[in-house]
Amino acid sequence: MSEPRFTVETAMVLAEVAHNRQKDKLKRPYRDHVIAVGDALADFDDDIRIAGYLHDIAEDTPITRQALLDMGVPGRAVDIVERVTKRFQDNPDDYQESVRFIAEDHDATLVEIADNAYFSLPERVQALAEKWPDKPPVTRHAEARQVLYAAVPEAEIRKILERINPSLLEELNDMVDEADETDYLNLSYDAVETGPVETGPVETPEDGQR
Repeated sequence: MSEPRFTVETAMVLAEVAHNRQKDKLKRPYRDHVIAVGDALADFDDDIRIAGYLHDIAEDTPITRQALLDMGVPGRAVDIVERVTKRFQDNPDDYQESVRFIAEDHDATLVEIADNAYFSLPERVQALAEKWPDKPPVTRHAEARQVLYAAVPEAEIRKILERINPSLLEELNDMVDEADETDYLNLSYDAVETGPVETGPVETPEDGQR
């Protein structure tokens, strides 16, 4: 008899328990963040969704890679978690280098896009500005999106943003427009030469079959 498979639902429960007592900068339950990131990846396969819910578990709890594997977390999901965990990277204090490292892997990039989108929610950004009015707004998340969005298909980015932070869709549209080098003002619509079209007799339904 095979052991129970580690499911997306199991990952969600583990994330809620593991981050239960943690708070973010605004003193809000940190589990809200990890659950939102996992939920934002609902259009992708189970390994990516599991990694979404567990993306901070190796960063913020004593749970190790081996512990995750022993629990039955799929190896691919563990690899994603490990790649997005800053303390496992060569230069954990260099945020932009960390983003570039993550962007080398398609699956990890999707998780990081969801993570980035959550921290860029307008209500959250405003609340942080109100709490620390003497600090200038942080732009590193916007700079990171330039790297992350270039690493995966646009359609996949849209699926994530639509679920977690639709306000970023306008920014994505602007990036797409800037990347489009087509000169629409001087675009030529040359007529395509075609040969004569052969036509035959037009068939009409016989009486009584109309």
